[in-house]
Amino acid sequence: MSKPPRNQRVIYPGTFDPITNGHVDLIQRALHVFDEVVVLVAHSRKKNPLLDAATRKSLIEKSFPKNPKVRVEIYEGLLVDYAKKHKIHTILRGLRAVSDFEYEFQMATINRRMYSELQTFFLMASEKFFFVNSTLVKEVAAHGGDVSEMVPPHVEKKLKETL
Repeated sequence: MSKPPRNQRVIYPGTFDPITNGHVDLIQRALHVFDEVVVLVAHSRKKNPLLDAATRKSLIEKSFPKNPKVRVEIYEGLLVDYAKKHKIHTILRGLRAVSDFEYEFQMATINRRMYSELQTFFLMASEKFFFVNSTLVKEVAAHGGDVSEMVPPHVEKKLKETL
């Protein structure tokens, strides 16, 4: 007799200022591995976000309409505390280039030291999105450039309204 499958959830943390097609692609691919992706919108003191957390949350939710396997929350605090509280044992992180690896490796190591049951699951960025990041998107949009291939249409519209 086999055991029923357990609910595999993963946290995908980030600032998402704004969400990009690279983020969307990573979440969609993670849904093939995990039962639920909890997208955790971080308050960032280091960064000065263009969009407030509630707007970023809304843009992410609009990217996954009616998908019960994607949940979006805003959280301020240590990621490991959120993971412990919600009994989630996996973090999803995307890697675009070798330069991402060093930082992500350090973060995975410190998270694991603080919460030994926490694993980090790395996914390589898809080839067509490996160059996309939120900072680049904001820079291009601020100068009137075309970001239509980098972000969902509703995000492009919001950027035009905001900038």
